Formats: sequence, C-alpha cells, structure tokens
Amino acid sequence: MKIIAIGRNYAEHARELNNPVPTSPVIFLKPDTALLKNQEAFFLPDFSNSIEFEAELVVKISKEGKHIDPAFAHTYYEEITVGIDFTARDIQKNLKEKGLPWELAKSFDHSAPIGEFVSKSKFSDIQNISFGLKKNGEWVQKGNSSEMIFKIDSLISFVSTRFTLKKGDLIMTGTPAGVGPISMGDVLEAFLEEERVLITPVK
Repeated sequence: MKIIAIGRNYAEHARELNNPVPTSPVIFLKPDTALLKNQEAFFLPDFSNSIEFEAELVVKISKEGKHIDPAFAHTYYEEITVGIDFTARDIQKNLKEKGLPWELAKSFDHSAPIGEFVSKSKFSDIQNISFGLKKNGEWVQKGNSSEMIFKIDSLISFVSTRFTLKKGDLIMTGTPAGVGPISMGDVLEAFLEEERVLITPVK
C-alpha cells in the first residue's frame, strides 16, 4: 500500500503559503508507515518545532489500474474519507529554499491520520462534498471538493500514468486554505459533510 499525496490542489491554499498555483498536479509520496489508524494519538516528533495540520479528502483505490482513462476513473474507487497531512513546516521551508524534495517534512511516521471510510454512494456528486477540520472544538478548515484545481477522476487518471495503482492505495487530494500549527494537548476532529470520521489527540 502506498499513499499518494497531492500538493497545492486548492488555489487559496497555494496562495496562503505564497506558492504558485500549479498547472499540473504536484505529487509526493508517503510510505505505509506514515499511516495513523484507529483514531490513535499523534505524538509530536522531536525533530520539528512547527508541525501543521492539512485536512484532505482521501480516496481509497479499489482495484489495480494503469493508464486509466478519465472516463473510467470513477470505477477505481468506492470509498472516501478525510485524513490529515501533518507537515513539519520548518523543515519543509528549509527544503524548499534548497530546492530539495519534501519527504523529510511530509512522510515521517504517523504523518497521515486517516478517518473511517464512507461509501461514495452516499453522495450525489463526488465533486461537491463538504469537509473540514476542528481544532479543540473550533473550525479551522472548511473546504469543498468543487474547489479542487484537479478533480478526483482526473487525479486518478494522471497518477496512473506514472504509478500503477493497486487495491488499497490511498490518494490524499490536497488541502483547502486554513492550515495551521498544532500543540501538545490539541484535539483534531475531521468531518465529511456532517459526519465525524476522525479524531486525533495530539500528545
């Protein structure tokens, strides 16, 4: 299983970090050891002083595919949820300044808490799904899949031209504006429409 993450897929998020709005998908990978399941706590790592949350819609691939036509991409996933892309922002800033890859800032152990998956059949339009994140009971991020620069089916198609997608692979589809820092004692809750699908205490 691999986690394929999409960067800068919401224009306002790109702008809030002073990044250009991309003209093709920005992709990085997280290993399976980045996965944090079962509503487990996230422990702040000792190598960063600036861990930030990024809430994202997550798609679970349901069958193997390569060079998937966009018209058939919707047949390659049955479930979605919300996850968090934890980012060591201080490390990322340093890497970006040097023109180096982001993995040390994005792909560390337990950097990808993933919520409970929900059947996509519950939604009339996969490209009009609201989601968001609360920190300590207060909304910090709200987004809608309609705001994506690159839509879910086109992402699946694009990714499959570079990586063979296998059953169980996860695609984190990018975060809306509103990312911010976490501290010890915080509680993060992710919502898909009105349903809470993830709770992650920070320790």
